[in-house]
Formats: sequence, structure tokens, C-alpha cells
Amino acid sequence: MLFSDPCNGPAHNLITELRDYPEWHLGRSRYGVWVLPVQCPTLLVRIANIQQQLADVLHPPGRRQAHITLFVCGFTSGVQRRDDDFSKQQLQRQLKAFGRQPRQALSLSIGQPDSFASAAFLPVNDPSGQLLAWRECLGEHAEEVRQSPYHAHITLGLYRRSVDAALIRQRLNELREPSPRQLNINTVHYGHYRARQLFSPLRIQHTLRLGSRPII
Repeated sequence: MLFSDPCNGPAHNLITELRDYPEWHLGRSRYGVWVLPVQCPTLLVRIANIQQQLADVLHPPGRRQAHITLFVCGFTSGVQRRDDDFSKQQLQRQLKAFGRQPRQALSLSIGQPDSFASAAFLPVNDPSGQLLAWRECLGEHAEEVRQSPYHAHITLGLYRRSVDAALIRQRLNELREPSPRQLNINTVHYGHYRARQLFSPLRIQHTLRLGSRPII
């Protein structure tokens, strides 16, 4: 549910506590994801400006690089013991399958600020449908760890205090721009981050480079 939907959106936000979550990681150390890095300087400035404007309601962004999550793999593991484990064999199968996919650069449209119940974000539109094709490819070799439908986005921050929906919509509307921004994607990363540390940086393990001509 999105705050931009006044009829079906949340009545208020959800607060994220700054703590370890042992009930989630169960002692496991690293969490794997496929991501599209955000490397456009003007968009990075835009993200930083929004985070500054919302600093009274959002946790500081930490050290995690700006990115668009493509596919959530799960806890990195030599073997798969739990439903949310992601084995080395699964990763190798994904890498081989992704290598057979079209590898043109991708042009995405970045929309106006919006919010889930737990996090403010910038929505991402993929007019070519390439993100869906890549996700289907990756999903053939591992079941994605997901509790809600996929919604491509750039996370701006998690909430640190309670705010009602009307105020959140007002704050986000004040941050709107006249038109969407375009973001060209030239690389896809597989990486992982520390499961016991919120906002820890992504450690990139594999980089797949795309062609020079973007899919539009």
C-alpha cells in the first residue's frame, strides 16, 4: 500500500527500530540481492536533498549505496537449509542464465516521491519491461524472498518516528518536481550486506556490464 493512494493507503507509517533483528537473521551474517546501482550525479544530489528535507522523520541513510533492488535472494549460504537461504549453486545458475539475457543498457523513468508504510522512496518506471524479464530469468533458479508484490523503487529512508498519512502526503507533495527524471543503467550487480547491521554497505561480488545503447 502506498501513501499516494488516499483511499487504500496506510493510515500512518511504521517505525523501524535501530537494533539487531535475531528473530530474522537467526545468526546468519550476509544477505544477498541483485541490484541496479544509481550512479547519476544529479539524481544522487536529488536523493540527498530529499533525505535532508525529511531528516526529522527518517533515519539517516547510513552507508548503503543508492540502488534499485532487482531481485531479493536471501541469506548467503553454502547450502540451502531454510526457505530464505540462498546457496552458491543457485547463484551460479542465476549468473549463467543472466549471461544469456539481452545486455543492452536500460533507460528508466524516476517518478515523484512516494512512501510505503515503512519507507519513503522514489518510484521507478521501466517502459521497456526489461526489469520484469530479468526478474523472471532470476526467478527460474531461485525463489525470491518477498512479502509483497515487486515495486521497483529507490529507497530514501526508513521512518524513525510516527507520522500520520495526511502529513506524509503533504511533505512528499512539497518535494515534487515538474517532470520525471531519466536514469540510464549500464551495470547490474549481485552483492550482499551485513544482516546484523541496518544500512550496512553493499559488498559487490559480481558485476554484469550492459551495452552502450539503452533500451527505451
